[in-house]
Amino acid sequence: MVVPFLREALRHLGAYFLMVYYSLSGITNLKKEEVLRQLEFFAISSLFIVALAASFTGMVTSIQSAYQIRGLLPLDLLGAGVGKMVTIELGPVLTALILAGRAGAAIASEIATMNVTDQLDAMEVMGIDPYKYLILPRVFAGTLVTPLLVVFADFMAILSSAVVSNIVLDVEFSAFFRSFLDFFYVKDFLGGILKGLIFGFIITTVSCYTGTTSREGAKGVGLATMRAVIYSSVFVLFFDYIIGSLIYG
Repeated sequence: MVVPFLREALRHLGAYFLMVYYSLSGITNLKKEEVLRQLEFFAISSLFIVALAASFTGMVTSIQSAYQIRGLLPLDLLGAGVGKMVTIELGPVLTALILAGRAGAAIASEIATMNVTDQLDAMEVMGIDPYKYLILPRVFAGTLVTPLLVVFADFMAILSSAVVSNIVLDVEFSAFFRSFLDFFYVKDFLGGILKGLIFGFIITTVSCYTGTTSREGAKGVGLATMRAVIYSSVFVLFFDYIIGSLIYG
């Protein structure tokens, strides 16, 4: 039972790395028009939901942080605590999980549909490399946009936290942002950016792989989409632990 599972897992892992290699080998011939289209898809289509989720996350974080430190520390230090949690952990992971569900599912379903309808084979017959035409622009755009969305999510979460802290907890804006800046470290911010880069690469490559390996029929498209979201989310959390251990451990 275990041996066949490991053999299948290793087969998929090898096929995944081959797909990544074939795709990245065409980086010098990147299709700019397709990259711009994917950049628009990743950035514009995800901006609103990232802003909404990050804002509510910031609000909840400020309320729960105040509950934890009340009676132990002054509430003026909320900015420091919220800033640390958002820039190191919540911003990158929240953004990545949203993209896995939004962009990852869309990528997997689109490529899986092309696969089951033999469009990928047709592209190869016409001399078009699907790895370089379809996969590479999506990987490049996702890897580039995700860190920018992480910064945007950080901004929205911290801003909403400051507003809630002021209105609900009576913490002055000046005190909130003073404590945030006092405990702000560039290392924390850059660590979040690095997470965004890696998470974006993981989400796009995993989603493309599940799409290209989908089986025939509508059920295969659905399974590929589901696997893209699940595998991307699991790998995001796994590498979040790895990166966190290396940078902050």
